Amino acid sequence: MLPKRTEFFELLAAHSERVLAGANAMLRLITSLGVSQADVAALVQEINMNEASADQIKADLMTMLHKSFVTPLNRDQVYALTLDIDRVMNAVQDVAQAVGIYNITEVNAESRELASMAVEACSRLTRAIAALKDRERSDTTLNLCVEIERIEEKSDLVMQRAIKTLFQQEGDDRAALRALGLRQFYALQEKVLRSSKASAQMLEEILIQNA
Repeated sequence: MLPKRTEFFELLAAHSERVLAGANAMLRLITSLGVSQADVAALVQEINMNEASADQIKADLMTMLHKSFVTPLNRDQVYALTLDIDRVMNAVQDVAQAVGIYNITEVNAESRELASMAVEACSRLTRAIAALKDRERSDTTLNLCVEIERIEEKSDLVMQRAIKTLFQQEGDDRAALRALGLRQFYALQEKVLRSSKASAQMLEEILIQNA
């Protein structure tokens, strides 16, 4: 049986919902650093589970694209959007894995702010994709995409403050190595926001070509 038109949109929505769930877990993870090691381990596992679920949804989307002669959106656009959403989820997982790789035990206020901004961006991305199937809501989708881009732009200033705070602190070689690890950690957080912006820009392209 050929997939129904709505099934593409349902899978895209489910994919973005896994990303939002992962971003929420990432925010709780970063908030837990220096507070509860048990919570940190559980939240890393939660993020990994969301990533695995998102991978399965991506695989289902790719299979549906392969089997479908007709798609509700341009085939290449569905493929590109699926990969963009997947990159956001992978970036979230990279942040979670970096906690162990760089032995991150505490972060500054800017890191928590970046995590909160990532949730805001992913929340808007999920809402934008949910509205994608309704042409009447194209303005809603577009406005949400613009909001995501503005959040990403604001995050640049937060990232600069985070790095500045790191390298204002004096210490020995061990402290310097810790600062370098944290810098990489914050860069991975910023990647979540950049990936969200790329997804928003792909959505804008879809709206323009299907207007």
